[in-house]
Amino acid sequence: MALSKPAEFLQGLVLTYLERLNSRPIRTKSITSCIIASLGNITLQNIAGAKMIDQDSVVAFGLFGLLFGGPVPHFFYESLESTFPENSSKMVFLKFGIERLLFTPFYQFLSLYVLSRFEGKSHEDTMKQIYAIYWPILKANWQIVSLIQFFNVKFVPPMLRVLFHNMVGFFWAMFITYKKRNDDFRRANIVK
Repeated sequence: MALSKPAEFLQGLVLTYLERLNSRPIRTKSITSCIIASLGNITLQNIAGAKMIDQDSVVAFGLFGLLFGGPVPHFFYESLESTFPENSSKMVFLKFGIERLLFTPFYQFLSLYVLSRFEGKSHEDTMKQIYAIYWPILKANWQIVSLIQFFNVKFVPPMLRVLFHNMVGFFWAMFITYKKRNDDFRRANIVK
């Protein structure tokens, strides 16, 4: 049975992506993360009814994805797999625990700090915002994303874990954008 033109295009796109993922994994994951993070930010701004898209925020999320969102999870998952290559139930739970209890707090802090700095905030303002929103965001991540990350560690092939991580990150970028915008709005009203 012949595929339709859209199906052929999609199949070609997937095959090209997988080839690039194999030949240039960091570049491919970085570009993918850049696109997904930017789209998550734009989507939330549209849902929130922004009259104009905050381009600084979109650029910040895109840059974060490009420079950190692809490479950092790539090296983390690669290290995790090379250190614990076995996939027994015990090892899956160990990998999951390391991802949730060590990587997630670090990565969440990194993302909040870098995003804020890329948006042009000073170190002092960035740290104030992190102080206000880090713990609620980390708790929400543990509560909401843990089951999804368990699925990622247990069932997703290592080569595709960063892509899966970034697909979840699309929605997580919307949540972070929402929390950051609320905190910015609250701070702006306190100053007035």
